[in-house]
Amino acid sequence: MSADHDLTGLFSGPDEVRQRLDRVDYLVDDGLAMALFLALRLGRPLLLEGEPGVGKTAAAKALARVLGTALIRLQCYEGLGVPEALYEWNHQRQLLAIRLAEARSEKLGEADLFTADFLLERPILRAVRDAGPVPPVLLIDEIDRADDEFEALLFEFLGEAAITIPELGTFTAARPPIVVLTSNRSRELHDALRRRCLYHWIDYPSAVRAAEILRRTVPGADAALINAATAFVGRVRGLDLDKSPGMAETIDWVGALSALGVTDLVPDQVVRTLGAIAKTPDDRDLITAALAAGPQER
Repeated sequence: MSADHDLTGLFSGPDEVRQRLDRVDYLVDDGLAMALFLALRLGRPLLLEGEPGVGKTAAAKALARVLGTALIRLQCYEGLGVPEALYEWNHQRQLLAIRLAEARSEKLGEADLFTADFLLERPILRAVRDAGPVPPVLLIDEIDRADDEFEALLFEFLGEAAITIPELGTFTAARPPIVVLTSNRSRELHDALRRRCLYHWIDYPSAVRAAEILRRTVPGADAALINAATAFVGRVRGLDLDKSPGMAETIDWVGALSALGVTDLVPDQVVRTLGAIAKTPDDRDLITAALAAGPQER
């Protein structure tokens, strides 16, 4: 890798990654700190997998904040393709150019209409052509929601930081963007995509780290409430739920409880707030039963 592509100077090592992310209130363990550091050092895309709500998307956002660079986000969904993700031609502008040429009794050929002037950048091309002092963080969020065919569109970009546009040729990033892909594992990703990425699985945080995250994200919450909520959420994740509550749901729940002035998990005070962590009727029933059972079931 050439010096122009070397991002090592952004962090001296994984310890600095952890410390600087800590300053923007994103707490990481040793594994994620190392994964982020190596992705930068090696200039490789990083694929983050984990249950919903464990902080995969937040990792890319926090990294962009720490580096003081742009975050370019591509939210994936079924049917996503080239026009939404890579580039699109500005058909309205092309039509206007044709009409103006006709008014001047001129004739435009195909080569006149398919130039960079008529190109609309979508997130991936925008990341490739970015000329900022620090490469942008490109977040390809929930790649597992896109179709298999979309993965194939990414192979050239993930492997070479380049996009080929048939009418114009290949655009290669002068400084490759920092690429973070996330997946909730709703389907298996293609081996060819995985081979082009470094990989890290983000697990639910430990009780200690979860409590620290809550202290920072819900600073007005009572300490006893934070400890009780952290323990309770850890316990309900062991239930047969349709969707286990992640850290995002836990933050919402503690925020709601704190806003209501709740300082302990008394069922009568808490049961009406369970919509923050229970996302289906069956889950609500199971979590309500666990709440009523009390701490003796831990």
